[in-house]
Amino acid sequence: MNAAALNPLLVVRRRFRAWWEARLPLADRIELTQRNVYILPTRPGFMLVLTLLVLLVGSINYQLNLGYLLTFLLAGSTVVGMYVCHGTLRGLTLNLAPPDPQFAGDSATLSIVLTNERRSVRYGIGLAVLDSTRADRWVWTDVPALGQSTVQVAFRPARRGLHRVPPLTAETRFPLGTFRVWNVWRPAARVLVYPAPEALPPPLPPGEPRAGGGASAKLRSTGEFDGVRAYRRGDPLKLVVWKKAAKADELVSRDSEQAQRYELWLDYAQAGPQDAEHRLSRLTAWVLQAERLGLDYGLRLPRQQIAPACGEPHKRRCLEALATC
Repeated sequence: MNAAALNPLLVVRRRFRAWWEARLPLADRIELTQRNVYILPTRPGFMLVLTLLVLLVGSINYQLNLGYLLTFLLAGSTVVGMYVCHGTLRGLTLNLAPPDPQFAGDSATLSIVLTNERRSVRYGIGLAVLDSTRADRWVWTDVPALGQSTVQVAFRPARRGLHRVPPLTAETRFPLGTFRVWNVWRPAARVLVYPAPEALPPPLPPGEPRAGGGASAKLRSTGEFDGVRAYRRGDPLKLVVWKKAAKADELVSRDSEQAQRYELWLDYAQAGPQDAEHRLSRLTAWVLQAERLGLDYGLRLPRQQIAPACGEPHKRRCLEALATC
């Protein structure tokens, strides 16, 4: 059992934090005000307070006028620094752009726009994913006067599917570093995570005869459907598969007769004997491979079937189906 689970204080802290975060509203745009910006002294701040107390006691005991001057000068600077630190974050507006879909195992990038409506520059503002364990999780920026600044924060989803964006935090310790001012933000956006494509997938499955096409059940002895053939003199340039030619260092053309007689179906039942996640990973690799070759392909899943087509919208539809299967 985890040692942290045996600590009652840590358990209470986690429950209180979960309850507190659940009360925060879900929004992709947030304006930082006095109601949602928090401030506490940092460790250097506590040491400064302790130093001021020592200076004050020493000045009282020895009746040092210069000691009083130094003590109250430092205390005044600390109070002004606290006000400036809180004002650096207060009044900012944060907007989260819709996140792009990602493949499992890759980091999802969140683009956040900070808007400053004040006539002064805001320095030293950091953003990060709350509770992130990355050492370089903080992204720092300065927001110009009456301007905007865009930062990108990354996080890695645990698995495929539709995930809610994790809570984010904005922080500043400007100008003295004696106070920490921060905010906790719960975006409402979700990020779609596709299955990770198989690294070395097998060839595409054999094409299936079209209904009423009168074609043989077997396409070719190799069992591979790629919809291309060797280039023949006189083939139109629009039939040449340039991407495949660049990789294979030979000219190939689309086989229009084969495409008319057969259609390519990427079937969940034919994706191998592995478990469900491995099958989805193989289907993802096949979708990307068929799209690179410019083939029309369909997708069969246990509870969904997508008719054969080609193009970026069709690819996104198939990947979304695989992600939410």
